[in-house]
Amino acid sequence: MRFPNRKLRTAVDGEDSGVSAHFKNPFVHELRFTPLQKLKIAVMTMTLFPVRLLFAAFMMLLAWPFAFVATVGHSEDAVEPLSWWRWLVDLVLKAIMRAMWFSGGFHWVRVKGQPALPSEAPILTMAPHSSYFDAIPVTMTMASIVMKTESKDIPVWGTLIKFIRPVFVSRSDQDSRRKTVEEIKRRACSDGEWPQIMIFPEGTCTNRSCLIAFKPGAFIPGVPVQPVLLRYPNEMDTISWTWQGPGAFKILWLTLCQLHNSIEIEYLPTYTPSEEEKKDPALFASNVRRIMAKALGLPIIDYSFEDCQLAMAKGPLRLPRHTCLLEFARLVRRLGLKTGVTGEVLHEEASRARKLCGSRLDVEGFSQYLNQPLTEAVQDIFSLFEEHGKMDVREYVIALSVVCRPFRYLETIKLAFRMFEAQEDGAVVEDELAVILKTALGIGDFVVCDLFRAIDCQDKGKITFDDFCQFLENCPDFVEQYHCLSEPIPQPSRESTSPSESQPSTNGFCADFSPRDPSTRSTAHSKKED
Repeated sequence: MRFPNRKLRTAVDGEDSGVSAHFKNPFVHELRFTPLQKLKIAVMTMTLFPVRLLFAAFMMLLAWPFAFVATVGHSEDAVEPLSWWRWLVDLVLKAIMRAMWFSGGFHWVRVKGQPALPSEAPILTMAPHSSYFDAIPVTMTMASIVMKTESKDIPVWGTLIKFIRPVFVSRSDQDSRRKTVEEIKRRACSDGEWPQIMIFPEGTCTNRSCLIAFKPGAFIPGVPVQPVLLRYPNEMDTISWTWQGPGAFKILWLTLCQLHNSIEIEYLPTYTPSEEEKKDPALFASNVRRIMAKALGLPIIDYSFEDCQLAMAKGPLRLPRHTCLLEFARLVRRLGLKTGVTGEVLHEEASRARKLCGSRLDVEGFSQYLNQPLTEAVQDIFSLFEEHGKMDVREYVIALSVVCRPFRYLETIKLAFRMFEAQEDGAVVEDELAVILKTALGIGDFVVCDLFRAIDCQDKGKITFDDFCQFLENCPDFVEQYHCLSEPIPQPSRESTSPSESQPSTNGFCADFSPRDPSTRSTAHSKKED
C-alpha cells in the first residue's frame, strides 16, 4: 500500500486543490500543553473552576422554574399566541443563560450580520458544529432545534429544552425520521408563526478544520435558509469535542479553566433555493455548504457522520490518526460501492479475490474487477494500494470490510486470513500478516517482526487465524505493546460505543434526522463534485 504521499481532493473557496494525506482528521482533536499552560490550568482548577461550575449549575437551577411555568399545559403541536408573560419569561431565560455563559468565560459574544426574521428564513443552518458550547446561539435566540426524544426526560435540562419547542426525533420509532421531516416542513411553511429552527447540518462534531458533508434533512422543505457561522478564535482550542480526543467533562473542565473564551457568530445573507435545488435537497445542501466554507476559509471534504464510526471504533485495531481509510470510505461511497454490502457480499468478494491467487492488477484490470468505468475516483482508490503500477485486490477487500463494518474487526481479520492462507494448513506467513494488519489500519508501514514471533511461539514460520485469536485474548493491546506503529493510537472519547453497535448516536448538539432514503442523500455528487 502506498498511503504516504497521497493527495486528498478538497475544495477551498470553490476551487479544487490537492491537500496532503496527512491533513487534519476532522474527527480527531489532540491537546498538547506547554509546562506554563499546565501550571495555569492547575492554578485555575483550584481557584476559578469550582466557582464557575457552581455558578453555572445555580443558573441552570434558577432557569428551571421559569421554563417549567411557561411549558405547563402548552401544546407541542399547535402555535400559541406570544402572550406578554411568555415574552417576559423568554427575556428572563435569555438573561439567565447569558449570565451562565458569562460565568463560564464567554464574556463577549461577537455577532456579525443581521439575523433574518422567521418569515424570511424559517431555518437556520449552523456550522461548523464542534461542541456542546454551540448551544450558546440557541440560548441567545431561543430558536427551536431538533433533539432526541429522550432529552426531554433529563431533569432540569429537559424542561429548558421543552421551552424552546424543539422537534423531537425518536431512535426507537422507525418512522420517526419521516415524521420529523414532515414536522419541520409544517413549521417552515407556517409563514413565521413558529419560531425558527436551528439545525446543524453536519450531524456530528468536528474539530472545525473543514466542513464535512451536510445532511439533506434541513433542506428537504425547500424553503429559504440563513447560513450561520460559528468561530472560536482562542489561542488554545479547549472547545472541540470530537470522537477521538478529550471527553465531555474534560472539555468542560479545560474551558472553564480559561480566563476568557472567545466566540463569534456570523449571520450570512438568506439563501433562497432555485427550483432545481427545491427538487434536489442534496444539491441545495451542497451549495449552501460551499457558501459557508468560502466565508469561513475552510476546505470542503466529503466525509460524513458515517465516517465517524471508523474514527470511534474501539478494539485492538483502533485506527491511528494518520489512517487513510477515511479517504477510502469517501471514495467507495462516491462510487456507490458500499451500498448493499453485507457480510455475504464481502465473502463473495473475498472468494473472487482469492481466485486471483495473488495476481496483481493494473488500473484497467482493477476497473474491470469493480465493473466500473475508469474514472478519477477509481484511479484514486487504485493509487491507495498501488505499488510499481500494480495492486493486490485482496487489500481492497480488507479495506472495504473495515469501512462497511468498523465494529467487527475480528470478522475482517478472519476474512483476510481466508484470502491469504495456504490451502494445506490455513496459515499465513509474516509478510502476509503485515499486509493484513496495515491494510486493516489504513497505514503504509506496520512492523510485525516481534509480533509475529510472539504469536508463532512454536517457531513454525506461519500462523493461523486461531493462533491470532488466542494471542489477541492474552494481549489485546498488541499494537502498542509490540511498537508496531510510530505513534500511539488514540482512544475514542465516547464511552457508550460497543462492537455490537452498528449505528452510534451522534455526539452533536442536534440529533440526526435525515431520511435514509438514498434518493435524498447523495445526488449532489453526480451534479457537483467537490
